[in-house]
Amino acid sequence: MVGTRSEREGAYGGFHHPNQGYRHLQMRALITVSGPLSSGLPADPELAALDLLRAYAHDCLHYGSFRSYRLRGDEIVRTQYGVNFRRYDGRTYSAPDLAGSPTTRNLGVVMEGACDREARAIARQIARRLDITRSEGMTAYVFRDVTGTLTATDTAALSRPAHRATHAPTEPAAAFLESMGKYQESVNARYGRFLADVGRDEAADLHTAVLRATLSGSLTGLSAWLDHRHGPRSFASLFLNPGYPVRFPG
Repeated sequence: MVGTRSEREGAYGGFHHPNQGYRHLQMRALITVSGPLSSGLPADPELAALDLLRAYAHDCLHYGSFRSYRLRGDEIVRTQYGVNFRRYDGRTYSAPDLAGSPTTRNLGVVMEGACDREARAIARQIARRLDITRSEGMTAYVFRDVTGTLTATDTAALSRPAHRATHAPTEPAAAFLESMGKYQESVNARYGRFLADVGRDEAADLHTAVLRATLSGSLTGLSAWLDHRHGPRSFASLFLNPGYPVRFPG
């Protein structure tokens, strides 16, 4: 479902618009057209198309990821999503990352990062093929976010309210930039560092193995890849939360 217009003053749509994204139980994705949402028409059709492509690819990967549910009394409990597992009491296979961590060992972040990395690679390829680029202001940040080319300097700049205000046309647009920076720092930058630390020269191959495991729900290929390079039971060594009772592979 694509939102094209908002009555909220100054609303700015796109991948980081509040409360949009894939809904697991409803099996639907809610996205908005990139840019000001006052007229119902995109202010920058090319950039809006790239943003929609990124969001569509991202949510399709979430839709296609393996998941299993169980009934516990009257409650529906998701016990597996991709390569992450969860007990009935809410305990997950991997623990949350520490605040400020530059990398990740949380499987939720790993899978989210893998889906977005792939989606942004698709958008980047199309942008290059059609020679689409944006170099100034708000649209430049949106373009770099959509195509996966945000830098550490960008992320640091987006953390500063004064800097966001100089590039955003409205307060909601500034909030959009803030959300963009936080997502980049907490998901994409951490996932990129994870690939570099664990995959090293084979980071691209590790990304492929993570994505395949997420879609299939099978740890076999990913575990074999990790064990071959880092020794036996590497999946558990990297990701297992000490407080999680192991009843699954890995």
